[in-house]
Amino acid sequence: MELQKASNGHYDLSPDRSLENGFDALENLTDGDTFLPNKSNGKIETQFTDFEGKTSFGMSIFNLSNAIMGSGILGLAYAMANTGIIPFVILLVCIAILSAYSIHLLLKSAGVVGIRAYEQLGNRAFGPPGKILAACIITLHNIGAMSSYLFIVKIELPHVIHGLLEMPDNSDDWFVDGRYLIIIVSVLIILPLAFMKRLGYLGYTSGFSLSCMVFFLISVIYKKFVTECFVKHGNNKTVFNESIYNSTSDTCEAKMITINSETAFTIPIMAFAFVCHPEVLPIYTELRNPSKKRMQNVANISILAMFVMYLLTAIFGYLTFYGTVDSELLKMYSRNDTLMLCVRLAVLIAVTLTVPVVLFPIRRAVLQLLFPDKPFHWARHISIAVCLLFLVNLLVIFVPNIRDIFGFIGATSAPSLIFILPGIFYIYIVPEEQEPLKSRPKILAIAFVTLGFIFMIMSITFIIIEWVTGKKTSGAH
Repeated sequence: MELQKASNGHYDLSPDRSLENGFDALENLTDGDTFLPNKSNGKIETQFTDFEGKTSFGMSIFNLSNAIMGSGILGLAYAMANTGIIPFVILLVCIAILSAYSIHLLLKSAGVVGIRAYEQLGNRAFGPPGKILAACIITLHNIGAMSSYLFIVKIELPHVIHGLLEMPDNSDDWFVDGRYLIIIVSVLIILPLAFMKRLGYLGYTSGFSLSCMVFFLISVIYKKFVTECFVKHGNNKTVFNESIYNSTSDTCEAKMITINSETAFTIPIMAFAFVCHPEVLPIYTELRNPSKKRMQNVANISILAMFVMYLLTAIFGYLTFYGTVDSELLKMYSRNDTLMLCVRLAVLIAVTLTVPVVLFPIRRAVLQLLFPDKPFHWARHISIAVCLLFLVNLLVIFVPNIRDIFGFIGATSAPSLIFILPGIFYIYIVPEEQEPLKSRPKILAIAFVTLGFIFMIMSITFIIIEWVTGKKTSGAH
């Protein structure tokens, strides 16, 4: 007997298939009416019915690319300086491939059970504890990301205003106070975008955000060809040194391979450069004509585009300043440079427009935890956005340095979202009848989870070493 959904929402049983298959289909619907199993050419295909996606393929690429693009791009030249060009390129290629594979595991798990919510995958794999764990990890990670973006606004926007208005740096006017500026930016720009009903609507702002980062990349490339070799001095300023530039010193030479005390610290920065996994399933939900192949293509194109941007930024940033490059690339350029002033403004616009994209998965996680069976309601939608943005603003304004706190959270949440949870979901959700535990895909997934735990332990160890020794590392996503 075949289980079919009639127009009135009830299920009819038709004698096409066995009663056993009908019960199997009914069991698959226990997580909420999320999909209908259809039999096509002898193979069951999952059809999602939880949401009718309307976002185009191109807009989905913009949104996912914007989710991938983080503030960590400013530290990639520093990472290259501490690994060398060859190891950096190898690591970046490996991380991009691993990230695409991780998204493949997520999409495969979602396709098996017809669920396109990270939290519901956790619920299917481990019950309510898995759902709560996934929601908490997504919330903590994305709050950390939002805080890092608003910290950039708080620190850099006053400098941009000083430069545009040609004001002295010691000016204490309210409109150059970072605390007031993040409130203004949050209320006038971020909050209206966060009120959007669907993530797909942010495709236009994501496209503009990416264009700002392309402008940043073009400027970094241009500066490579007009900037002489610089040497950092004790006063933390960079000045041209003709004798060193013309000498046999290796200060201004590119290193193919570099190993120093900072090398190990830069690996986690690169490992988390492609973190976008909380946004993958929400974007999948809103994709027009959704299929695993179509969404995987969205992910692959987005990852490839960001890989090219990351690589070019790192290479040209490194070849401009070599071993003296700072952990935040923009600090290396003069604040009196009109072009770089515009670049700073473009980066600020880019990170500001990324905040609403990062907020959507948090709101979805809160809704999955607190209101799992409730239909969409504007009051809940708006109030959750206001509360989240209010909380993040409080953290950025009143906590002088939350970098260590969220660094520790990031060291645990990022490996979980990239490696551990997608792999474990895949292992538990894909039935053994389809792929036995000793099959090649399952073995690869187990190795992937193991790699995630290694990254987590390594990242936490680096943070503890930094706390103990007082060393500084550059920020990540």
